[in-house]
Amino acid sequence: MLNLLSILVGIIALPLMLIALIPLLGWLNYMVIPVAVIGIALGALSDSNAGRNLNIVVAIVGIVRLWLGGFIF
Repeated sequence: MLNLLSILVGIIALPLMLIALIPLLGWLNYMVIPVAVIGIALGALSDSNAGRNLNIVVAIVGIVRLWLGGFIF
């Protein structure tokens, strides 16, 4: 059940992260990364790894996008 919730959180965070890849919308990553961390926590508590892995990818792409933008945009 927790894996399903983790996947659901990842499915919500993924499109938001894709929108945040657009220039000048990088500030959206500041909202996406905490949501992905919640999904990682839910995935870590479950038996399966699919939801956790999805949220890890979303969080890493969001962090790299912020890093490349100088943590501003």
